[in-house]
Amino acid sequence: MTEPTLSERLAEWILDFEIDQASVAARQGAADTILDTVCLAVAALDSDYGTAVRTAFSDEGKATVWGLVEGRSPEAAAAINGTCGHGEDYDNTFEGCPVHTGVVIVPALVAASERHGLDAADTARGIVVGLEVMCRLGLVADKSVHKAGFHPTAVLGAMAAAAGVSAALRLERDAIRNALGVAGSMASGIIEYLADGSSTKRLHPGWAAQSGLRAAALGAAGFTGPATVFEGTHGFFNGFSNPRATDFSPFIDGLGERWESARLAFKPFACGTMTQPYVDCAIDLRTRGIAPEDVVSLTCDVGEGTVHRLWEPTESKKAPPTPYAAKFSGPYCIAAGWIWGDAGLAQFTETAVRDPRALDLASKVRFRVDPENEYPANYTGHIRATLADGSQVEAFVPCMRGGARAPLSREDLLVKARANLSFAGRDPDQAQAVADWADRLMAGGGKVETHVLKLC
Repeated sequence: MTEPTLSERLAEWILDFEIDQASVAARQGAADTILDTVCLAVAALDSDYGTAVRTAFSDEGKATVWGLVEGRSPEAAAAINGTCGHGEDYDNTFEGCPVHTGVVIVPALVAASERHGLDAADTARGIVVGLEVMCRLGLVADKSVHKAGFHPTAVLGAMAAAAGVSAALRLERDAIRNALGVAGSMASGIIEYLADGSSTKRLHPGWAAQSGLRAAALGAAGFTGPATVFEGTHGFFNGFSNPRATDFSPFIDGLGERWESARLAFKPFACGTMTQPYVDCAIDLRTRGIAPEDVVSLTCDVGEGTVHRLWEPTESKKAPPTPYAAKFSGPYCIAAGWIWGDAGLAQFTETAVRDPRALDLASKVRFRVDPENEYPANYTGHIRATLADGSQVEAFVPCMRGGARAPLSREDLLVKARANLSFAGRDPDQAQAVADWADRLMAGGGKVETHVLKLC
């Protein structure tokens, strides 16, 4: 008898899974993800990229674009919601691999629910499956997808969205396997945006979300995809990983018993995941009364896998060409935390990233690769500052605030959501309505009343 492929094993688990089998922590993480994702998407609707993506994806329909009265087709709504939710790089992530789960899975599943009239139990089932699959794919991918030049959120997201939508629709085993096989050929997203801070990274989760919808539809219709999509010679991991991934046990082992999605991380700052502990280090030094002008030099101990995204090329990281590029600049993010005591949406505007004080402090930042750094299993921050009087001070943060080791509370997330809605000129009290909607959905009873997400 032939050994089942990874997609077939995953399909078998999906067939048997019900939402009440998920751990309390996994369901809470999913509800918090919905709150975080929706309010971030609304905050970006009127941005330049938000306006562009709404103009580009103008297909008429009844699916909800969060924060808008008028609807779109389900695919267009998923693409817009995912793009806007990820646009400020303020959305949730996963410490086993920096994948942004919420902005792929929530847009895809809300759109699928609206298209097919799904109840809360099936919608919640799909969200939890999608989040879990994406995290587990990230554990296999580790740092290799980035090294190969691809964006993990983009390529892993298409696969996870296909799994989540297939679960919500209760597709049969062969249809799920085919949906996953098709999604492998829809997955895409390169990280060349790092060169100039352009907007393609923002599009990646929205594209993955709508790809998951389309892949599930094709699988349900009988369109075939390779059963060995994950492990095959020309399969997903061999195509998107370098070096090739060979240990698939984190993907399949313990499904339904060990919930990786219960460890989702929520960002306190609107910038790249790996910069977060360094911002907290900078804020720590600020609170000790150390003035930026007294700093002669700053040395940061970093993980080798973060260098090409946050620390090099040196000149553009010290003087980011755009506000978006500043989000992936270790030097600028440190300067923002030190000067303003925060790295929220207000610190990534054209005015902020041109501030002479920030650019002066960023110019003093250096990095040193620490071979003992735990990245990507854990995100730490370590800064040594040399001051004008010759003395040195250090700050060390042992983990990412908002991650599994130091989680944010629901109230923390509500404070963040209210601030994001206020930034967009919306009523901040609507954040509570979104949180309540998410809790009702993950309780798995009744209809899915998406009118709440119009926030009007």
